[in-house]
Amino acid sequence: MVTGVLRAPIALDTPLRVVRRNGIARLTGLDGQLIAEARPGDPADFPIPPAPPTLAEAEVAGRGFVGLSGPFHPVCFTCADALEEGYGLRVFVGRLHAGEPGLVAGLWRVHANFAGPDGVARLDAVWAALDCPGSVAWVDQGGGAGLLGTMTCEILRRPAAGETCIVTAWPVQASGRKRVAGTALFSATGELLARSQQIWIGRPIAD
Repeated sequence: MVTGVLRAPIALDTPLRVVRRNGIARLTGLDGQLIAEARPGDPADFPIPPAPPTLAEAEVAGRGFVGLSGPFHPVCFTCADALEEGYGLRVFVGRLHAGEPGLVAGLWRVHANFAGPDGVARLDAVWAALDCPGSVAWVDQGGGAGLLGTMTCEILRRPAAGETCIVTAWPVQASGRKRVAGTALFSATGELLARSQQIWIGRPIAD
């Protein structure tokens, strides 16, 4: 269980440095600017995930993903529909039929490109699959999109390449521009594979 905190934008094609000390890892620029840090997570941070939908229900819900009908984040590694299978994760979540506003679900089919030599999804891919759905949950509830600030993640089992998983997300609470969301990853039979708690900083959806 790890908590990751983003402190500054991450520059592309720029050397970075990882420093580990006293159980905390910090990502910095060569000039020493703190960009991100990771530390042990607190189990008390986790909300209890709602019961997962069936595979068929999650597939239907995902067709309602806001990014499939309008601008959301067209180049996102996790949720862009413009990125092909094996290049992006293509995790699309939408409101569950007859569900409460903000309770969203969809599917993640684990492409072999995102698995390691052991045949299971890499840690970074699992984190990414749990990322954007938390923002979509708040969009579905009418709260607008946000920028991820903090994410605490617990991975119980990494899915295998070729496995189809259920992704769910739901809003937890809001205070000012701060929005807390929960996300979860389940197997096709409802086994909890991973979960996260996120803090998003609210921003309006781009026109």
